[in-house]
Amino acid sequence: MYANEEYNEDYIYEYDAHTGDPHLDMEYERSYFTSKMPDVVKKFLQYFREAINEGVIYDIQNMYETTFPKFSEQHFDKRAWPEEQEVAAIVEDDPVFMILYKELYYRHIHARIPGGPSLDQRVSSFLNYCDFFNLILSSESPVSLELPDIWLWELVDEFVYQFQNFAQYRARLTDKSEEEMEQLLNNNSKVWNILCILNVLHSLVDMSNIKAQLEVSAAGGDPETVAGEFGRHSFYKMLGYFSLVGLLRVHSLLGDYYQAIKVLEPIEIHKKSQYTHIPACQISTSYYVGFAYMMMRRYSDAIRTFCSILLYIQRTKQLYSSRSYQNDQINKQTEQMYHLLAICLVLHPQCIDESIQQVLREKNYHDNMYKMQCGDLEVFKHFYTYACPKFVSPCPPPPDAPMEDYVKDPMDHQIAVFMDEVRQQQELPTIRSYLKLYTTLPLAKLASFMDQNREDPEERKIANLLIHLLCFKHKMKNIVWTKGSSGLEGKFKSGSELDFFIDNQMIHIADTKVSHRYGDFFIRKILKFEDLNRRLHQIKT
Repeated sequence: MYANEEYNEDYIYEYDAHTGDPHLDMEYERSYFTSKMPDVVKKFLQYFREAINEGVIYDIQNMYETTFPKFSEQHFDKRAWPEEQEVAAIVEDDPVFMILYKELYYRHIHARIPGGPSLDQRVSSFLNYCDFFNLILSSESPVSLELPDIWLWELVDEFVYQFQNFAQYRARLTDKSEEEMEQLLNNNSKVWNILCILNVLHSLVDMSNIKAQLEVSAAGGDPETVAGEFGRHSFYKMLGYFSLVGLLRVHSLLGDYYQAIKVLEPIEIHKKSQYTHIPACQISTSYYVGFAYMMMRRYSDAIRTFCSILLYIQRTKQLYSSRSYQNDQINKQTEQMYHLLAICLVLHPQCIDESIQQVLREKNYHDNMYKMQCGDLEVFKHFYTYACPKFVSPCPPPPDAPMEDYVKDPMDHQIAVFMDEVRQQQELPTIRSYLKLYTTLPLAKLASFMDQNREDPEERKIANLLIHLLCFKHKMKNIVWTKGSSGLEGKFKSGSELDFFIDNQMIHIADTKVSHRYGDFFIRKILKFEDLNRRLHQIKT
């Protein structure tokens, strides 16, 4: 309703001088700040405040998802929204609204302002988050505040992002003045501290009793019975749920993949639930879960996780493709997951859905996958560097550290761990390709195929081959999730389509690949089609 109103940004206002009277001077400052702001933005902020105070979720969500991004693009594309004093002057200094406004204000600076936020703005944003979390966590009874779930998700997600961004900013010492270094080391040593981040997220999880609610819900019970006073409110319950996903992301950024999956134990990550209605949350969860599985060498679980969410994105993309503030992030994570899926399929080949295979073919992933199968380590490294999270260190550089750039240290460490695993499996695709051609094969013959150094004696070639064959057995067998709410549960299964044993210097090979049961596939599709027809008939009648 406000977008059609016009205003003149070049209009010059004149003001009287200060009088010395505090009341008149306050009116002067109020007039000065508010007159700098376009009327359309002024009205929007006033209406936004009223909707939040009255708890009108539909209006809040519409202004948050549509009007605020639209005004950001029209009036504040490369500059910040009005500062705190300007907004406080027109919303009667409403403390709760001002906290929420500043959350959007600093988020906009992180996303839109060239060069990013200054150190003071990073600190102010952290303190504003502290005000918000103190407001809702220190209250003896649930606060009377209702926000749409999409805002709650993006608030928690932005909280973790700004921690990540600050950790990278703090680790880059080469572009900072002595004054900035002094401010970082002495005055702001506890700002965006990892212990503070974990404490906030765990506090939200505990206050909402979300773990107990999820466990009871999974058992078929009523989660309200264990929700508690705070957990019964959607505001606290959803913040608790999103905090679990935030913890998943934090532990992944720190390289603690076991703990990343562990914090999600109450969530049945392999099933859909009532909490997966925010696409960005569901996609982000699957991205970090799949990546953690890959780094834990649980390739089957990683492939299943990536394929499941990529199919979901294919089916539902039109529902959120028009929302640019979600679409950019979703597109980036989608591309990252295709890269990670390609890596997993090279290291652990298996059949996947034909529509996913089609996308891999259309986007020319197959050429790079072939290079990886041939042992091209640079392609592995390129794919991993593009697709992995931007890792951070939980601790800042020590005060006496040389003035260097430490941002890449966590990334380099994770790349080294991953590439070490790849080198161990470098010969396995070649071995697999040879074993597929035979039912029996002498060790010496395969050794001669594999060994590039023709001068080595036969005994050494066979010894090296036996090492690779044992590696093949070991790497192709990993833990696969079968049932249970914990993503860490599972049984050891072989993921190879062939098996072999060695007897009297002879390799005996068996094809363990089970033929597709096409009848079951068509029966499932027919039943699904009949169910769809039945629902359509019910809607018509």
